[in-house]
Amino acid sequence: MAKIVEQERSVLSSSKSGLIYLTANDWALIADKAGRVYFNKGDILVHKGRRTNGIYLLLSGKARVQIPSQKLLPAIGPGQICGEMSFLEDAPASASVTAETEVESYFIDRATLNGLFELFPHLGSRFYRSLAMNLSRRLRDLIESDATSPVSLK
Repeated sequence: MAKIVEQERSVLSSSKSGLIYLTANDWALIADKAGRVYFNKGDILVHKGRRTNGIYLLLSGKARVQIPSQKLLPAIGPGQICGEMSFLEDAPASASVTAETEVESYFIDRATLNGLFELFPHLGSRFYRSLAMNLSRRLRDLIESDATSPVSLK
């Protein structure tokens, strides 16, 4: 399994849209159980309509979230997560995520992550609090972008 290095921990913990409440020890636990996954430009990380069975934590590169109803497609980069909605709901992904550049990430599956949460409940608490903040921030950004968009009169 992966061993986290200081540079990776810094990337993962410094993104304002990442898992901001996780500690250095939390990151070490996750990295120890995660697998390292590489994607080429154009590869799909998350397929809309399919279960991800885990989450991706981007270490390097950039990916785009493909949301059909949105004109501006959100980008995610180092320190950010994808597959979290499918993970939370244990449901198929609501959007696809495609590598815009070469991407390096950690992938940790649902069973392993839930096992860590059972062993380390405070890790689970910090993880879910971080996800809640991210989802809230994304919803606020969406609401603000809709409020500034011109209204179409048909």
